[in-house]
Amino acid sequence: MTQTDPQEFRHASDQPAEPTRPAPPPAPATRERPDFPTRVTKSLLGYGVIAGPIYVITGLVEALTRRGFSLAHDDLSILANGSLGWIQSTNLILTGAMSVAAAVGMRRVLRGAPGGSWGPALLGLYGVGIAAAGVFRADPSNGFPPGTPAGKNPNVSWHGMLHFACGGIGFLGLIAACMVIARYFASRGQRRLAMYSRVSGLLFLAGFIGIASGSSSAAVVVAFAVAVVIAWAWISTTSVYLYRHATDTQP
Repeated sequence: MTQTDPQEFRHASDQPAEPTRPAPPPAPATRERPDFPTRVTKSLLGYGVIAGPIYVITGLVEALTRRGFSLAHDDLSILANGSLGWIQSTNLILTGAMSVAAAVGMRRVLRGAPGGSWGPALLGLYGVGIAAAGVFRADPSNGFPPGTPAGKNPNVSWHGMLHFACGGIGFLGLIAACMVIARYFASRGQRRLAMYSRVSGLLFLAGFIGIASGSSSAAVVVAFAVAVVIAWAWISTTSVYLYRHATDTQP
């Protein structure tokens, strides 16, 4: 048996220990990217979020800057007249198309849920209606654009008639969509959102009835303008909610 030299053992024990290397930091957690169908659905719903602000801001800027227009007595639709009328026409067509895109996104999220078929379809009808209202121009009235006689236009043109018909059908579609999608919120236990949907639909219905009466009084016109803002806000709010719940959707 070989004996260990004590001197050699002592020299070996005197050697400084090799420093311990610190463990590498943990890799940062990677956020899983949503699948492609979910990304498509969220993109479609994103149009529903921005459509309302685009419509309202564009219409408000025009209303405040175009000579002869009165927010208290004129509906935004007649902004489609005059040399800058293309702006409001484009506003209607663009936001209508965005509403249709949002309706497709909602259908992808709500498939199989209460109100999942009719709700998005009715919102799509609204989008088609206001886009068509942008194609068919409303008649000048109430002195706008400048040079137009004061008061309501007694001679409604064919495109003016189609404008009101398409817009009216779209408005009814939106009112019904509010009521139907309220069923979805109720089924999810979202009572406040369900109530919000119903109230939004009823307020928009009241505003629509007032403006459809043909009155140009400040109370009626302003009430309808407020109802339009409420309706667009509902579309944005619903799109945001469904955007956050858009997972594992199918095309």
